[in-house]
Amino acid sequence: MNDKKRLSSYDDLPLVLDVADIQRIMGISRVSAYELVHTPGFPAFRRGRLIKVSKIAFFEWMAKGFETVPGSNK
Repeated sequence: MNDKKRLSSYDDLPLVLDVADIQRIMGISRVSAYELVHTPGFPAFRRGRLIKVSKIAFFEWMAKGFETVPGSNK
């Protein structure tokens, strides 16, 4: 996804997200995005060196909520 493209709707997102997409959607730093995709229970998968996330799985994961957010002291 082009980093300069503004996110305006769910339908504008690709079916498979990468770490940069997660970073932009959540408004977090690159480091926090990588910590998040390595969090147990996060719906990421690897394709070689690339980390990918299904758009549907990501938004289902967000809808469920999560207890630990990287960088928070909860």
